[in-house]
Amino acid sequence: MKTKNRILARRDFLIAAAATSTAFLPGCKSTRGNGWDFLTDQSAQTLRVICDQIIPADEFPSASQAGVLTFIDRQLVRNLRRYRETYTDGLAQANLISRKLFRCDLHEAADAQQLAVVTALEQQNPDFFRLVRNHTLDGYYGAPRHGGNRDAASWRMLGLKEPPPLGRAQYGPGKESPQ
Repeated sequence: MKTKNRILARRDFLIAAAATSTAFLPGCKSTRGNGWDFLTDQSAQTLRVICDQIIPADEFPSASQAGVLTFIDRQLVRNLRRYRETYTDGLAQANLISRKLFRCDLHEAADAQQLAVVTALEQQNPDFFRLVRNHTLDGYYGAPRHGGNRDAASWRMLGLKEPPPLGRAQYGPGKESPQ
């Protein structure tokens, strides 16, 4: 009887371990229930403001409207893992600056106040701001398959045609490559 209980306990443990370990694999959907792979709802709201100050909406979508937050969130569980702590600390700092200046979190501030906070963040933490700016540009102008540049909005803005999917020859017989 002891052996049977021991086997069941081990089996139950392995099943539970397998089920929970998939949450930590890159590319697996979030089990956090908030729709984000890494970001919290609060940090996503703060990041949205910063990204939209970098690329605001005009006749074309803003950074957040073009999916930049999705791009950054996905990358923070994949290629940009090393920046998780930097993002967590930098976004918290943005809210601290906002609370100090305007007694509210960044996403609750008025537009002019948001600009003032992001400007202060850029001065106080230029490395973090530069990182977010670079990732915002990567997400806005990169391939839509990575979560940003929704509907190829930035490519349309630039008058570019969407490139063929990877693996397809851009230059077939009778076509010359641009030089």
